[in-house]
Amino acid sequence: MNEKFTLPESSNILEQISAKKALTLIIGLSAAAVLFLFWLIYFNEGAETPAPWVKNLSAVNAGLNSLSTIFLLLAFREIKRRDFQKHMRFNLAAFVTSSLFLVSYVVYHHFVGDTKFMGEGFVRPVYFFILITHIVLSIFVVPLVLASFYYSLSGKFKTHKKISRWTFPIWLYVSVTGVVVFFMLKIWG
Repeated sequence: MNEKFTLPESSNILEQISAKKALTLIIGLSAAAVLFLFWLIYFNEGAETPAPWVKNLSAVNAGLNSLSTIFLLLAFREIKRRDFQKHMRFNLAAFVTSSLFLVSYVVYHHFVGDTKFMGEGFVRPVYFFILITHIVLSIFVVPLVLASFYYSLSGKFKTHKKISRWTFPIWLYVSVTGVVVFFMLKIWG
């Protein structure tokens, strides 16, 4: 097991960026992403005739969210084992799959627009509770993930640990509920 996670010398550039500047950039990028996604889903009408492969992107999105969930759980296991190298690799894998999800999600909603839920009865409030908590927490997960990575990669491990105590459960919830929403839409959509 590795007792200390060390970065190559070339990565010390993050140590030179103040936390204030990094967090300002992270919050700015996160706000821009949220505003773009809000416009994309609720004001973009989608393409009149989307490419045939676009309909498969919702399943790709669920697969990427599932992979993110697995990588997050593996990263959590490795931090408990104090294997910081594996912990970082699994978190990077979760970040990559989540980033690929975001790209696929944007492409899907560019063509499709808003997705309607057609379920009725008891399942309707359950679906909307899951969806609303998923959306609200996904707004917070982007800056939390970026801040967690910034503090880790800049060697500020105490702050990284404090933020990651919030980041991990929120990121995990958003990943899992993304898959749940997909299946609920497949069944009742």
